[in-house]
Amino acid sequence: MKNQKLLSINLTALTILFFTTSGFAQESSDHEKTQEEWEAEEAALAKATQNPLAAMYSLPLQNNTTYGIGEFNRPQNILNIQPVIPVGLGSKVNLINRIIIPVITQPSSTEDKSTTGVGDIIYTAWLSPTKASKITWGVGPVFHIPTDSEANEFGSREFGIGPSVVALTTINQWVAGFVMHNVWTFRDIEENKFLFQYFVNYNLPDAWYLVSGPIITANWNAEKGQQWLVPFGAGAGKVFRIGKLPINMNAPVSL
Repeated sequence: MKNQKLLSINLTALTILFFTTSGFAQESSDHEKTQEEWEAEEAALAKATQNPLAAMYSLPLQNNTTYGIGEFNRPQNILNIQPVIPVGLGSKVNLINRIIIPVITQPSSTEDKSTTGVGDIIYTAWLSPTKASKITWGVGPVFHIPTDSEANEFGSREFGIGPSVVALTTINQWVAGFVMHNVWTFRDIEENKFLFQYFVNYNLPDAWYLVSGPIITANWNAEKGQQWLVPFGAGAGKVFRIGKLPINMNAPVSL
C-alpha cells in the first residue's frame, strides 16, 4: 500500500552543486576574462554538470521532500550528500566514485512527530574510457553499505552489492542518458531492488537549462502490483557564480 500512496503525492527537489575541475580552473594569472568568456565557460560547465561521468570533483546536495506521509500527513525529507571523486587509472580509463549519503527525516507512523538519522550509503564505482565518443559510458559495481541510524526506520542495515551502468550522449543543446543498477542484500533481510534514472537536459542561453530526471525504482520482493514506483518530473536550472566559485542549482518537481 505504501508504494501506491507515493505515486499520488508530490516530490520536490533542490540540487546545489559545488565543483572544481582542472579543465576549467586552470587560467593564466595575468588574464582577466571578459564577460563573454565567463558566459561561455558557465555554459560549458552547465553541460558538464549534466554528465555523471565528467572528470571533475563535485559535491551535489540534493533535497527531496515528500508531503502527506502517514496518518498525520507529515512530510518526509531526504537530504542526499553526493560527493563525486574521479580518479585517473592511466591515460585510457577513469574511475568515477559516486557516494550517496542520505540524511533522512522520517515521520512516525504512530505519533505526530518525526525523527532524523543517516540512511544506508550507496557507493558506485564506474570505470569509464577517457577517449571521446558519441556515447559516453561507464560500468562497475554498486555497494549498499549499512550505516543507517535505526534498523527498519532509515534502512535495512544489510550489506548489498550489484552491477551498475551509466550511458549518455550530447547532441547540440541536448544531453540525455540513464543510470541503472540492481542491488541484492544478504543475511537477515534479503532485498532485491532495481533503480533506473533517465535524464534529459536541454541547454538554453545564459547557462540556463531544462531538466527531467525522475528515478524509477522496483522492489522485486514486494507484492505483485506494488513493485514499481514510476514518477515523472521536470524542472529548470542554471549555473552561476558566487565570486569565482561556480554553482549549479536546479529545482525539478516530480509526480
